[in-house]
Order: sequence, then C-alpha cells, then structure tokens
Amino acid sequence: MSPTTPTGALVREPSPRLGDAELTHLQRTPIDLDRARRQHASYVETLRDLGLEVMALPALPDHPDGVFVEDVLVVVGTTAILTRPGARSRRGEVESVRASVEAHGLQLASITAPATLDGGDVLQVGDTVYVGASTRSCGQGARQLEAWIVPMGRRLVRVPVRRVLHLKSAATALPDGTIVAWPGCLPPSAFAGHEVIDALEPAGADVLPVGDTVVISAAAPRTAERIAARGFEVVPVEVDELEKAEAGVTCMSVLLGPSIRTGRG
Repeated sequence: MSPTTPTGALVREPSPRLGDAELTHLQRTPIDLDRARRQHASYVETLRDLGLEVMALPALPDHPDGVFVEDVLVVVGTTAILTRPGARSRRGEVESVRASVEAHGLQLASITAPATLDGGDVLQVGDTVYVGASTRSCGQGARQLEAWIVPMGRRLVRVPVRRVLHLKSAATALPDGTIVAWPGCLPPSAFAGHEVIDALEPAGADVLPVGDTVVISAAAPRTAERIAARGFEVVPVEVDELEKAEAGVTCMSVLLGPSIRTGRG
C-alpha cells in the first residue's frame, strides 16, 4: 500500500441546525433534516465499503456547518493543520478535531489570526498544493500554509475563484492527477501542467478519490460516465439534500493515511 493511500476518514453527523448553514451563492431552501441525515449515513457507509476506518468527531449541535469537517483541517503528509475558517460562525468547530488528530499521531500546526483558510480551498495534486483565493481564504492564510508545506517538499499555487464557495467546489483531481473542473469559475491557466477535463454538471467538479475509486454526487451522472470511461471505478452517492447547504462529496470527510502511532488506519 502506498503511504499516501488513505486508510481512515474523519466525519461528523449533521447538526439539527443544518438548515441555518452559511450560504454564499445558493438561495436558501428548506432542508429535510431526516433525509440529510440518511444521505450522510449512506455517504459514511460508502467510505467504509471502500475500506476506510471511519472515525466520528464529536457532535456539534449548535454549529450548522459542523458536518463539513474538511474546512477545519488540512492534512499534508504527517502534519495536520488546524484552519481558521473565513466564516466567523465556523471558528468554534476547529478545536473539536484536535483530540482525533493527536490520537492519530499527526504533527499539529495552526492557521492563526488574522489569517483565514478553509480546507475546501485546498487541493493537493502530487507535490503541488493549490489554494483557492475565495471569500473564505485570504492571502495571509495561504502564506501561513506555505510556510508549513515547503519544508515537506511541496509548492503552493494560489488560484482565483469566482461564482463558487471554494476551489474544490469548482475543481478536484482524479487519482491520476487529471483535474475535473466546472468551466468558467477558474482561470484557464490555473492547472498548468495537468490535463483538465470539464465536468458536465456543477456537482461533478467535486469528486473524492479513495485509492483508484472516485466518489461523486449522484447529481452528476454524465460526469460520472466521463470519468468511468477513463478506467476508474465510480461510486455515486445521493447528497442532494446536503448540497442545498453548498456541500460536496469532499467536504464531509477528511481522509487520513495509516496511523503514525500504530502503523494502522
């Protein structure tokens, strides 16, 4: 198994206040909480079916966006960087992941005030870490992240983002490094050196690679077919109720490699 192959995933159950989640581009529509919870449970079961050890973070009933755990934690190699979300309402979520990260044996780092950084703006492709210049992640946050990752042999590239919440709302990577992007949200040269293919539905730009398998929203069937034609196993998941809160399949988990302390996931 490659040391970069994920073996575990951090997740958190949806808050009863999910319907009050922060929105930037979508009009607020009612969320069926029971259906959202069922969809989230199915998403978690999909991760287990793909061989991941799923670890549940503490419930945060008073934090509407708490289910979107990716935004408060960025894992690069053996370092876990606690972020400082751009939305003030989300900053109370950050400390809730500390104990799980420490139990996994990862080195801890933090983005500090006044910088902001959301994990949804951080896309890792090989040794390059792309960081979205969005309304949630500022230049100072990117520079703090860069200071941690350059000694690890990574380079950081900032990408202007428009019309979407995060960079990973508009572009993610397949297991072979090919970028899947929703047209019109990023500069044409954003991913120089990488093959870029268009998503055929907005939800298709946010895909979650687990090994050689690609998890994708069921709302993107044509994009799923395009990815499958490239030889990847594609697993669709129903997350449309969560998508009303500007969710994607990447934002509801943080993937982890083998535990440093035990050598196991």
